[in-house]
Amino acid sequence: MGRAFEFRKERKMKRWSKMAKVFSRLGKDIVIAIKEGGPDPESNSKLRAVIQNCRAANMPKDNVERAIKKATDKDTADYKEVTFEGYAPHGIAVLVETATDNNQRTVANVRSYFNKTNGNLATSGSVSFMFDHKCHFKIPKEGIDLEEFEFEYIDHGLEEIFEDEDGIMVYGAFADYGNLQSAIEGNGIEIISSGFEHIPQTTKKLDEEQTKDVEKLLEKLEEDDDVQEVYHNMV
Repeated sequence: MGRAFEFRKERKMKRWSKMAKVFSRLGKDIVIAIKEGGPDPESNSKLRAVIQNCRAANMPKDNVERAIKKATDKDTADYKEVTFEGYAPHGIAVLVETATDNNQRTVANVRSYFNKTNGNLATSGSVSFMFDHKCHFKIPKEGIDLEEFEFEYIDHGLEEIFEDEDGIMVYGAFADYGNLQSAIEGNGIEIISSGFEHIPQTTKKLDEEQTKDVEKLLEKLEEDDDVQEVYHNMV
């Protein structure tokens, strides 16, 4: 098992439990995908992937259809994807992915969260080099031999594969997302969900009190409507 497996196991213990927040994130993903590539999932692979993620999150079909309809409305605001980098207390590196229709608001909010929790919002490039940007796919377990699958897809960018609780996880470099998606779909294998993650190259263990200090910042960030994902290198 590699770093992607350990990272995923840790993050699953701290997943957002509020479905409204998850659905809001997915709704923004739909808007971004349609604005970039149009409303047809057959020709828009990014939208196709988002719809798969909606199903995996049990997002009601009506919600998905409303989000698609809203995204095709010319009056719907564009969302800009912006990543913030900084340090939480005790030297913990933090990456914050946002999707916003008001960058000034988002910058001000994110900066205030770092300031109020004794963290430090840094400049671009200050933290990202500590993380590897990976793509991932979840596929069903049925009929899949891990060794054979790895051998077949390694030329398409597969770097790591392992069994998860409810499927098989396939990881590759960020740049190989399209290659892996096309290869998996081309062989008739269902993609349950897919996406991207920033995996820390090294992690840092804190004591209980220090961990609480960092979690104050993480909670504030994750509660913000503009924040899509938060990554850090704390164990």
